[in-house]
Amino acid sequence: MKSSNCIWITGAGGQVGQAIIQELDCVENEVLTSDQDIDVTDLEGVMRYADISHPDIIIHCAAYSDEGLCEENVETAYRVNALGARNIATAARRVNAKLIYLSTDDVFGGGGEKPLTEFDMVQPETVYGKSKYAGEQFVRELCPKHLIVRSAWIYGNSPNNFLRRFIQQAKESGAVQVPNNEISSPTSARELARFIVRLADSFEYGIYHASCEGICTRYEFACEIARLAGLSVKVEPVVGKRSSYTMLDNLMMRLTGIYTMPEWKKALEEFMKEKENR
Repeated sequence: MKSSNCIWITGAGGQVGQAIIQELDCVENEVLTSDQDIDVTDLEGVMRYADISHPDIIIHCAAYSDEGLCEENVETAYRVNALGARNIATAARRVNAKLIYLSTDDVFGGGGEKPLTEFDMVQPETVYGKSKYAGEQFVRELCPKHLIVRSAWIYGNSPNNFLRRFIQQAKESGAVQVPNNEISSPTSARELARFIVRLADSFEYGIYHASCEGICTRYEFACEIARLAGLSVKVEPVVGKRSSYTMLDNLMMRLTGIYTMPEWKKALEEFMKEKENR
């Protein structure tokens, strides 16, 4: 980053939070991290921490992101994803901080047939998508200096993502069934973090889509993972429970010229090579 800032990252223990920390210049910037130690659903606690630390930038990654658990625990999903975002936005406005809120392609219903821009109408169908969109609304309403970053099919160093689960299943079984009616673009947490750090050091505000370029099905994604990992597994295409098309078009990136995301296969290859060397 070009200038020195105090940056608070919520949900810093997650795959995107970890990637952002790796991308930030922690010598030039004061980086504050929180995970379980700061409860984003506790308004008084959030405000107290913001008053003490007085961050210039807040990157809000904390979320209740397991779609299945969100359906089973609706109030928890809204408490963390909506109320938590409200609290962080309120604190950001109080200390005049820029707020970067990590959102999701799930704010779209998935029933379309063309790439979705930042200007397309959202229509979430899942509890996760609805709760994250509620978070978006709070951020827009409560914090003037905000950036909402939507991404899709994120994978990184967390065990709780499609890539990691697929590799584990492939090692345990000779065949893995993967939906071929779910379509989007796999996005590396590292590439997403690079864009977020670029946004943090800019004068940009508003909504940005940030997924790797290109498009594929879950099945095609799994086949590429298996190839790069050298796995001897049969990947079987099946019809998933919920057909979805949530390909994000990074239109605002192109309009502003602020950044260009790499093609998804290139980003995946880079990640897999790094994984082998760890």
